[in-house]
Amino acid sequence: MARRFLEQEDDDPILSVVNLIDLFLVIVVILLIIVVRNPLNPFSNKNVVVVENPGEMNMKITIKNGEELTRYESDGAIGEGDGIKAGVTYKLSNGKMIYVPE
Repeated sequence: MARRFLEQEDDDPILSVVNLIDLFLVIVVILLIIVVRNPLNPFSNKNVVVVENPGEMNMKITIKNGEELTRYESDGAIGEGDGIKAGVTYKLSNGKMIYVPE
């Protein structure tokens, strides 16, 4: 009689549903961890700059300033303008930058 009782539990469809619910809970927790670890996550107030493909023709820059996102995409064109040289910047051996206006 005990064997028959155990066999009936193995065929219970509710156990399969409970296992699926457990699986979905694990997947949801993993996705939440991924969202929190992303530097552009919506729950963070940090200011972040993300550069994708630096120096390439398809470079993209995303700036997160509080809750505001700004995205800049490179079109591959070389910049031009009517400006004049304003000065020179030098990097010292200790890492400091010095700007010398002309």
